[in-house]
Amino acid sequence: MSEGLDPKNGLDPQLVLGAYSVGVFPMADSRDAASVYWVEPRRRAVLPLDSFRLSRSLRKTIVADRFQVTVDTAFEPILRLCAESVAGRPETWINASIERVFTTLHAMGFAHSVECWDGGKLVGGLYGLALGRAFFGESMVSRATDASKVALAHLVARLRVGGFTLLDCQFQTSHLASLGAVEVDRADYVALLAASLDGALGASAAAGVASAGDFRALDRLAGKASASDAVSGPVAGNVIAQLLVQTS
Repeated sequence: MSEGLDPKNGLDPQLVLGAYSVGVFPMADSRDAASVYWVEPRRRAVLPLDSFRLSRSLRKTIVADRFQVTVDTAFEPILRLCAESVAGRPETWINASIERVFTTLHAMGFAHSVECWDGGKLVGGLYGLALGRAFFGESMVSRATDASKVALAHLVARLRVGGFTLLDCQFQTSHLASLGAVEVDRADYVALLAASLDGALGASAAAGVASAGDFRALDRLAGKASASDAVSGPVAGNVIAQLLVQTS
């Protein structure tokens, strides 16, 4: 870890994208921290997209559409929900500077959220950063049983359909391990990252060559988006379950 920038000047979005492209990401010591630091873990958690563990109970929850799952409709509320202090986790690493830069990256089309709703109330979800064929999961949150698991399942299906090859989960937890995440050392992670970004940051990307994952491919496959990517509604849970069974 190394000490980072004074957030009075804000984190530059291009600097943040560059950092993720080499395996580094920003964190803060607390919600009110006046600075951020850069992290490059020696051991990295990744979730192989063909190894997501879909338990029988989780499949039932997804197929029953227990939650209405949307994408990119409530990015800022999800980010704020992830940053909230809760019992057992009084502090958060998401400070104002990180919140601002990810809001900007969302407006630029790089940062995305998956939201779970219950009766019109936001009860969980996740957000992260898409770059090349990599998705960097930043944080996930649950205010109802299985909400974060459902959000992650929807994300994995979306990444599979969209041609992504890497789901970076940063740090391993028992929760992530139960869903299929594994730890890899830094050298192996760098190799996975390089392969997922191959061609995405250079001349081919500037020329519009299809070297990046397509975060909206699932919506079009399910008939929930037009050619302009205007989303018309959530993807049904039975579609998600079928995709996960086919690829796991």
